[in-house]
Amino acid sequence: MRLIRSAVLYTALALGANPALAAPDLAPFLQGDMRKLVVADEPAAPLDAVVVDAADAEVPLSDYRGKYVLLNFWATWCAPCRAEMPALDRLQAEMGGDRFAVVTIATGRNPVPAIKDFFADEGITRLPMLRDPKQLLARQMAVLGLPVTVILNPEGREIARMQGDAHWDGPEAKALIAALIADEG
Repeated sequence: MRLIRSAVLYTALALGANPALAAPDLAPFLQGDMRKLVVADEPAAPLDAVVVDAADAEVPLSDYRGKYVLLNFWATWCAPCRAEMPALDRLQAEMGGDRFAVVTIATGRNPVPAIKDFFADEGITRLPMLRDPKQLLARQMAVLGLPVTVILNPEGREIARMQGDAHWDGPEAKALIAALIADEG
């Protein structure tokens, strides 16, 4: 009997019946700015990457496993990036918690004092000050321009990606995030 159960489970997994690995249906939420979001057919392999904080301490992205993550690549010199950061901060304030987090990563040459000044000038208080100074993660994830936002599922797998800025605190984005969180629980 145990062998039969194992065979059935293996077959179900092989045929894609594992709901934990299935990409959620986001099509109904691709409205407004969210129309630019490209949903993956299959979740990508989990990320196993490390970035650094403002004090150069390593921060593994696996620290965020167990929740949906809106991973935003930005730079201090990128005007569209700077324009969307306050909206990302408001999204984190409103929806961040045990099941969702906004994680921003300054990629490339972004001096810590410039990041701190920008955060202070714009009142950014809820976003992490993470950096990818050598662009290792950005290259691993094929980030070719900025800003790029990637949505990771609770297993750390990429399920969607957007090139360019968006109103992340707008009703369309919040509806999409709410659907993800509801789907999880």
